[in-house]
Amino acid sequence: MDKAYRQKLEKQHYRFIGQHSAVKTCTWTKKALRNEGVCYKSKFYGIQSHRCIQMTPSINFCDMDCVYCWRERNNTPFDSIDDPKELLDNAIKAQRKLLNGNHGDKRTDKKKMEESKKPMHVAISLNGEPLYYPKLSAFIAEIRKKGMSSFLVTNGQAPEILSRIELPTQLYISLDAPNPELQKKITRSLHADSWERLMKSLDILASLKGKTRTALRLTLVKGLNDIEPEKYAELFTRANPDFIEVKSYMYVGASRQRLQIENMPFHEDVKAFAQQLEKHCDYKIVDEQKISRVVLMTNNSSAKRCIDLALFQIV
Repeated sequence: MDKAYRQKLEKQHYRFIGQHSAVKTCTWTKKALRNEGVCYKSKFYGIQSHRCIQMTPSINFCDMDCVYCWRERNNTPFDSIDDPKELLDNAIKAQRKLLNGNHGDKRTDKKKMEESKKPMHVAISLNGEPLYYPKLSAFIAEIRKKGMSSFLVTNGQAPEILSRIELPTQLYISLDAPNPELQKKITRSLHADSWERLMKSLDILASLKGKTRTALRLTLVKGLNDIEPEKYAELFTRANPDFIEVKSYMYVGASRQRLQIENMPFHEDVKAFAQQLEKHCDYKIVDEQKISRVVLMTNNSSAKRCIDLALFQIV
């Protein structure tokens, strides 16, 4: 990996757990330890924020360079491949070390601090495109063996890999535009057939209904992709996910070099657009978290959303 890039990430408190893998503690994990709130995944799906690891197995590669992304793309080849079992063990150890300083904080809930030493959730979405980690399926299997849940986020550019990976507890595809022209402008994909690849991935997501929990994630950029709700609705119907998350772009990190603070929607903007989406499909708003500027939609209002940590089923 590019040495300067790695050093930059380390200054940003990424803890490397392999040659191309890293952990970074989520702000909500720390807040949860102090009983100052929980992330929207906790509110929507019942995960425990103080027991969640945020990580990536492919920090050095993404085939998109999205204008709203707070990361910087720095693609370098994999010189060696991290072992999946060691990767998970290292992720747990790194998480414990990163949280260790909270012991001395008087605001820390001691019970939660002890629980945090035994993580129950792995969010595979920190940086890069995880589907390009060659041993991703084995890694997800290791997570399951330890009785942990996994949330995997992909950009939908590798349908041939998506079609054969070990299924995580919840599988996300990022949906950034309602048409191919805007998709190209926003994602700046390395693939000329980016839209076609995404459509194949949406079809795969539809085929997984009932086999695992599925979701689409729409990051709303004000003045850019908050258009054509009817076209998004067509894509929702095509992918038929269990859940849709409509969330605000956040004006942070490298995205500030490409967008303006005016491009960051307020929660009211996100909700208003979701209400427009409701008019064109069966998906309805069932939950929201204002501080995170996100709403949750589903086409089954009676769906039970929380994860059973033992069975990994909707209960």
